Amino acid sequence: MSDKYRTESDSMGELKVPASALWGAQTQRAVQNFPISGLTMPAEFIRALGLIKEAAARANRELGLLDAERAGAIEQAARQVAGGEVNDHFPIDIFQTGSGTSTNMNANEVIAHLANAASAAGDGTAANNSIHPNDHVNMGQSSNDVIPTAIQVSACLVAREKLLPALKHLAATLDIKAEELDGIAKTGRTHLMDAMPVTFSQELGCWAAQIRSDIKRIKSALKRVRKLPQGGTAVGTGINAHEEFGPRVAAALKDKTGFGFRSADNYFEGISSQDAAVELSGQLKTLACSLMKIGNDLRLMNSGPLAGFGEIELPSLQPGSSIMPGKVNPVIPEALCMVCAQVIGNDATITVAGQSGLFQLNVMLPVVAYNLLQSLEILASSSRLLADSAISGFRVRQDNIDNALQRNPILVTALNPVIGYELGAATAKAAYKQGRPIKDVALEMTDLSAEELDRLLDPLDITRGGIKG
Repeated sequence: MSDKYRTESDSMGELKVPASALWGAQTQRAVQNFPISGLTMPAEFIRALGLIKEAAARANRELGLLDAERAGAIEQAARQVAGGEVNDHFPIDIFQTGSGTSTNMNANEVIAHLANAASAAGDGTAANNSIHPNDHVNMGQSSNDVIPTAIQVSACLVAREKLLPALKHLAATLDIKAEELDGIAKTGRTHLMDAMPVTFSQELGCWAAQIRSDIKRIKSALKRVRKLPQGGTAVGTGINAHEEFGPRVAAALKDKTGFGFRSADNYFEGISSQDAAVELSGQLKTLACSLMKIGNDLRLMNSGPLAGFGEIELPSLQPGSSIMPGKVNPVIPEALCMVCAQVIGNDATITVAGQSGLFQLNVMLPVVAYNLLQSLEILASSSRLLADSAISGFRVRQDNIDNALQRNPILVTALNPVIGYELGAATAKAAYKQGRPIKDVALEMTDLSAEELDRLLDPLDITRGGIKG
């Protein structure tokens, strides 16, 4: 038993901790108190905690509040946390104390353990005067400003490093495919019913425009997310923190990451609310709506191959059925749409959590962190997958498209300026009823020549808009 565990203590007393664990008593209490889901804080959140603790030690050293030996040891240990070297030592469930105090103390204890071990191996002052998780690693901080700051730092970094590049790649891939298919007209649809023709380039161009609008929305939201509440400590007053601490931490994070972090104008706002996270989540939900529209359009265009629309053929990636040989399904759009459903659900969770800013503290911070980061991560990976495994490789089924266009009575709309709406409607109804091309029926029911009808009913020309006559 003694070989497997060691005794640690905190203000509540002693308890056993696994001998190999880098954490201490407070982390162990949380592990025992919250055996709920098995879900732990995301790696990107732990990275942000490491960056914040490094920046805090640097700020306290510069302000003369922490000696160089301790600060250096803490900074080095914090870099190990930020680098993902000790992620296995962050075992606490996301469903825990609403402030995330357990996770903040987890970081403090792990960093103190690493820093003390490194100092003991050298000649530093800290080897003789141990580095304390609260007094030194957490100096000038509270869980109440560290955890909101970690939410914002991690969200900004994942958005910049993963989501925005993936969306730019998707938009560029759509542009390339649109150019490749420029000049190919197809039946447009409104209410899922035949409508006036559009080109593939117009359809894909619409999707690309949606994605670029989403990029702008997300970038706008990130302007608010980058304003960090670090320095407000427990309730926003900044008790036990130097007045320059918050701005110095923000500056250190900016130097370390290259992202434009700055100290919040009002610490109370950043601690008592999660409005910036709710706003960003809302923009991710908008992106999810855009992507689900694209995914569903692709599924319908690919449907068939015989009894559906059959306009395109998506790349064949895997067998589609365990019982029906030869069946191939649109697996990438399906996976994408499930991602979008998850993100919309995450936004609902974040919205409810955002309402839990009770007086001076929001008390659902861990669940905000988990859901926001999951949304960012899965939107990034699925957007890139959509570009590379669906958009770039689908082929057009030209015969099906041409056949549908030739038999589309709605093309008669282009004749309205010449023959009028009433005669146009009668011509379309006759074409529907007889199952004949609109040109053939119009030859019989109007005084237009075959040459005039060819000109007026040219699907590609119709896609350019304007009045035909």
